[in-house]
Amino acid sequence: MSLHDDLQPDTLRKAFGRFPSGIAALCAIVDGAPQGIVASSFTVGVSMDPPLVMFAVQNTSRTWPIVRTAGRIGVSVLGAGHDGVCRQIASKSGDRFAGLQLHSTDDGALFLEEAALWLDCSVEQEVPAGDHHVVLLRVHALTTHDDAHEPLVFHGSAFRRLEQPAFV
Repeated sequence: MSLHDDLQPDTLRKAFGRFPSGIAALCAIVDGAPQGIVASSFTVGVSMDPPLVMFAVQNTSRTWPIVRTAGRIGVSVLGAGHDGVCRQIASKSGDRFAGLQLHSTDDGALFLEEAALWLDCSVEQEVPAGDHHVVLLRVHALTTHDDAHEPLVFHGSAFRRLEQPAFV
């Protein structure tokens, strides 16, 4: 076994990509318009009492400062068919919500149709963490859609789907 100390961003990105994760879209209506970011660093089960989830956001994000001002943020854990949706919302230009099927709450949380999970959240706390901030979100309501949609998985810098075993 051999470890090396090359901790350059490209090397770290490739190494961290070996850990499969789900992808969440964190969206809200702000000043009457949809706003959102996507995060592969999203983690559930941070705390059950109070119910908390978290994600990490780059300090250079131009959209998070807008989204964080919303009273409520809709977290949509992206479904198996959302790879294009993920790219669209993560885009730095154009109408990032054009043609998407969206649902919103009276409080402004914004959700994507066919997501594996919806969580209605508010910002609980932000903690500086190097070139990112770790954001704790308090969960106020949720729906699992009765497991109707499989999650999209990000691994090795590519979108993947969970494989269902074939039973003979």
